[in-house]
Amino acid sequence: MNTKSILAGAVALTAVALAGPALAEYPEKPVSFIVPWPPGDLEDVLTRMIAEDFQAEYGVSAAVVNKPGGGGGPFPGAIDVATAPADGYTIGSFVPAVSVIGHEIGIDELTPEKFDPIGIFLTYPFVIATSKDAPYNSMEELAAYAKENDVALGHFGDVLTPTQVTKAYAVNAGFDWGSDAAFDALDCNTLASGDADVINTTLQLILPCLDSVKVLMAITDERISLIPDVPTIGELDESLNIALWNGLFVTKDTPADVREKIAAVASKTVMSERAQNVAKETGALVYWMDADASAARIAADQETGARIGKILE
Repeated sequence: MNTKSILAGAVALTAVALAGPALAEYPEKPVSFIVPWPPGDLEDVLTRMIAEDFQAEYGVSAAVVNKPGGGGGPFPGAIDVATAPADGYTIGSFVPAVSVIGHEIGIDELTPEKFDPIGIFLTYPFVIATSKDAPYNSMEELAAYAKENDVALGHFGDVLTPTQVTKAYAVNAGFDWGSDAAFDALDCNTLASGDADVINTTLQLILPCLDSVKVLMAITDERISLIPDVPTIGELDESLNIALWNGLFVTKDTPADVREKIAAVASKTVMSERAQNVAKETGALVYWMDADASAARIAADQETGARIGKILE
């Protein structure tokens, strides 16, 4: 063997040694989808569908883990995602307050901003609802009534978009909420028990008692198909035209190929017949918005959110 061949072989062996063992292809172990709310609402239902399809596609266990922790933070589920390795095995299913605002409200584990969107897949059919016997039938009548009477508002957390919109609407309409409180669940029982006079919730959670409540407003981009006569926030106050969405997020150092594999399954799932049936049954919008479009939407929502913040000052 000549000297040149010996040197070439040595270089090749050195390269192999430096490279070390080949990295396993993602995914090779169980994957967790973290939902920072209790089971049962739309983000939970759809994320479970995504997890099921992820497991079927890649042959590894994939499960939804519910980690509720209060509507105003500290969002323990988000902290779990933020502090996990950036390897795609811990995926967040988040609303904007968790992924976009968490780092701005003093949650150290979410500071600086930790997350990038994989994609947005849901717009919640958020509504303002009250009991059937309430002495107001519209937001205008509610505003007039609340100027003379205390009205208690129930919501999912002060930093959430629908709550901010609801409070900003009161400012623009010239009234104050008599009191407000955050709940982990807002449904028919909340109104029936008198825990709140008006609730800011998703239509899905009050569908069982829709005949015994009044829906005054939809906090959505367009009217909800199941309650087509109810106006949107944008129709009543154009300056507050914003909706609450949910999307999949990973930490910023997560590799591109891992993100692509998550997106490939999620985009297919949400456009499937079973996911679109959820939209038909609940009035939600279910779709797929890719990472770039999601980032642009987040930026636009931040501008609207800043305007709402000034109103609330």
